Amino acid sequence: MRRITGKGGRDSLIEMSPTESLSDDGNGYRQHASSSTGSLQQGQSESPLTPGVCVETCESLNTSLASLVPSDCSDNSWVRSPSLEQINSFTGLRRKRALFLKYRSRIGKQKLSKDSVFFRDGMRRIDFVLSYVDDKDCEKKQERRRTYEANLKEAGLELETEDKSESEDGKTYFVKIHAPWEVLATYADVLKIKVPFKESDIPDDGDMPMNWLSTPFRLPKAIMNPEPDYFTTPFSKSKPGLFLINNQDTFFPPSTRNRIVYYILSRCLYVSEECGDKKGIKRLLNNGSYTSAFPLHDSRYWIKSKDVNCESERYDLYKYWARFFCFFKEQPINRIRKYYGEKIGIYFAWLGFYTEMLLFAAVVGTICFTYGFLTYGDNEWSKEICSDEIGGKIVMCPLCDKKCSYWKLNTTCNSSWQSHLFDNVATVFFAIFMGIWVTLFLEFWKRRQARLEYEWDLVDFEEEQQQLQLRPEYETKCTKSKENPVTKEQEGLLDITATYRAGKFFLCWASVILWISLIIACIIGVIAYRLAVYAAFASIMKDSPTNHLEVVGPYITPQLATSVTASCINFVIIMILNLMYEKVAIWITDMEIPKTHLEYENKLTVKMFLFQFVNYYSSCFYVAFFKGKFVGYPGKYAYMFGSTLRNEECDPGGCLIELTTQLVIVMTGKQVWGNIQEALLPWVMNWWGSRKARNHPESLYSRWEQDHDLQSFGQLGLFYEYLEMVIQFGFITLFVASFPLAPLLALFNNIIEIRVDAWKLTTQFRRPVAAKAHSIGAWEEILNGMAVLSVVTNAFIVAFTSDMMPRLVYMYAYQPQGQMNMKGYINNSLSVFNVYEFQNSSRPEEAENPMWLNITTCRYRDYRYPPGHEKQYFHTMQFWHILAAKLAFIIIMEHVVFLVKYFVAWLIPDVPSDVRARVKRERFLVHEYLHNYEVNELKRQLGQQGDKECTCTPMIYPTLPKHEVLSEVL
Repeated sequence: MRRITGKGGRDSLIEMSPTESLSDDGNGYRQHASSSTGSLQQGQSESPLTPGVCVETCESLNTSLASLVPSDCSDNSWVRSPSLEQINSFTGLRRKRALFLKYRSRIGKQKLSKDSVFFRDGMRRIDFVLSYVDDKDCEKKQERRRTYEANLKEAGLELETEDKSESEDGKTYFVKIHAPWEVLATYADVLKIKVPFKESDIPDDGDMPMNWLSTPFRLPKAIMNPEPDYFTTPFSKSKPGLFLINNQDTFFPPSTRNRIVYYILSRCLYVSEECGDKKGIKRLLNNGSYTSAFPLHDSRYWIKSKDVNCESERYDLYKYWARFFCFFKEQPINRIRKYYGEKIGIYFAWLGFYTEMLLFAAVVGTICFTYGFLTYGDNEWSKEICSDEIGGKIVMCPLCDKKCSYWKLNTTCNSSWQSHLFDNVATVFFAIFMGIWVTLFLEFWKRRQARLEYEWDLVDFEEEQQQLQLRPEYETKCTKSKENPVTKEQEGLLDITATYRAGKFFLCWASVILWISLIIACIIGVIAYRLAVYAAFASIMKDSPTNHLEVVGPYITPQLATSVTASCINFVIIMILNLMYEKVAIWITDMEIPKTHLEYENKLTVKMFLFQFVNYYSSCFYVAFFKGKFVGYPGKYAYMFGSTLRNEECDPGGCLIELTTQLVIVMTGKQVWGNIQEALLPWVMNWWGSRKARNHPESLYSRWEQDHDLQSFGQLGLFYEYLEMVIQFGFITLFVASFPLAPLLALFNNIIEIRVDAWKLTTQFRRPVAAKAHSIGAWEEILNGMAVLSVVTNAFIVAFTSDMMPRLVYMYAYQPQGQMNMKGYINNSLSVFNVYEFQNSSRPEEAENPMWLNITTCRYRDYRYPPGHEKQYFHTMQFWHILAAKLAFIIIMEHVVFLVKYFVAWLIPDVPSDVRARVKRERFLVHEYLHNYEVNELKRQLGQQGDKECTCTPMIYPTLPKHEVLSEVL
């Protein structure tokens, strides 16, 4: 047992080993106020303790326990003690003393509320918490902590340690950190944090017409706008009178306070200066010196804090935002930004705006799907396929070698009807509409983002903050310095040669290419699975009992079985490769040693997205643009890499329905699995981790212990949220021509996603460190690139994957009767092959052939001359006409959509006019107020000077201690 003395010598903490602690019932620690004295009598079950000498002077427990109450308990609060008979049952003086000190250690804790976010004095706010488990065998960790905490105090922070006997597990220490006003003011000046200096005099825009329609979707004004609108300017420590400082304790919100503290924690040394430049809380967490570092939530999420000084913003966010039944309500973006910081706030603003815009795409997509459903009966080519006179008499060539037999065209009746739902005239319209929708979404988001930049004081963030956010990992590696051409200050410089830099660059991107090649190899493996398994399914399912099922029997075909199982296998491979590549991408980015946090995130974003792009979309690209395009013709089939696996043909209903199946399985599977993983996994881990603490009384489970039992959000937590949404954005834009209902599925998913993300962030994760961001970063450029690519992919899908172009060419140029209809299209689109010309390697086995077979020719999908023609099996002129029509359609569609896109982008300004006016107004006021403030200060100084001749600058903070400022610019 040993005593730890806190700051000032007033706070005494007692450390006990687990063997010294005794199990106790928290319900026995009841506060009891009494001014009378007394003693413990034998035989009594309970008796109050009376004042006596201080614990520090107690030598034994042979005297009355009444003399053991500390004299510093000035509030006359005592606890009930066990009877002397119970105490005498313990053996040894040491265990008796341990029992009393165990009770004594509970007294101070009971005075605090369960939701207390203050030091024991109830005045100093806890801005950050560090936790560690003391390892007696590792003196190096202890030394690091002692040095680190001493340097934190030297930097001006105030620390208070909670002993392990106070924690619910009996082994975790908690170091609470408070930043006093002097430290906050110093670093707010260093970080150029904008603070209010005048309430805004620009009136609101007023109510929009028909605004009453949106009343059910609105939140209370106090929730939406927790603070009035102010004009702001970067904080200056030398001009305190310029700003609206009503209360120093609340002037900087908790999110700003924990951001400043984390800035100090990231740059504070944990070894002596002679031992090197090892610093930062990240490295201490990595080497196990500390187990966690986090700012505190301000209350429990399901109930408001009893402390009037606690804002209970977490409770408000849960009540009005994180509950699923609020799915139809707007998001309190300003309150999210105030509590979590701008970086998280702008993510939810973008996600909410994206979901709103999806509503328009979902409505149009549903209309297009409905059109396909309503024109079901007008589908002439499907009628011909299902007809016994046409489709029932057309015998098709086998779809695989040996194991596949001849088959009648009318067996694909159901798939042809299904294909019409997605492959119709409305598909072309929807593909063009989505190309324009993407442009409108990106342009209107730029306007929304510009408004948020102004409202959240981020207009000049990039220029002012870039150099102030150097990564500690970069600073540690710097061995030289150079002058910054902008700030004229000395900054760190990596001392590496050009050869080393080139070698590192090559190694990094070689690793990326290697992993992308691995994905492509897996996709080729899935394709080989399709080719190998299709023949097996065709042989097995020929006489399968499922064929006799009335409802689903016709739909269970070898093509469907192969497509579904291959898609599921591909999805599993995607998930496995994701887990593996994530660690590789982080390792590669760390090896590059990016200079700033923004540069680090951008580099990681590019690497991860390239991998995810190939991982998720490669199978869809294969089905859309490669499957069925290089199969050859009967008698001269093309084989995969010269093997015995014949290249895969499209489903008899067309490749578009297969692309739809692939898209639905991968997109829906990813979204469902993602939501389960995001919501269920943290909840289960938190439930298991806090199973013991849930039974503790309120006074024994403190705010920092509750947050410690939650999951850590992590530095890349928001990165994965963006990645998930951008991948979804690709599904609804790149391949939307094959599945008009994709935006509707995405809309439903995002409505759930917003609330799931809000719920887990509010209830299941520790409070993240607040961070600033003026935009969505590199994701914006990625979205722009995908918007351009989507126009190309959808044009190719309509031209080459669907049957739209062959039908139009037939109707306008090859209809025998010259009528504008599709009669005779099926017979025109199928070529003829002589079955006696099959090679032995591809001829169907006799056992596989049906009983009705008595043919000399079979049909296949292509435009080739029939046997006996002078150009037999060469492409007909109609094939080249259709190819020309496809290329012409791609060129026309791309030019029309791009022309409209660029016109819309030019027409819509990126920054709204009222925002530009507000920015100019604020800059004018800043200059005016600064000028007036300097003039008034000069007049005041001259008035105070009087007849005295003084050239010194007046002290703004005459008693300010000179703490070391941990910044590369000071």
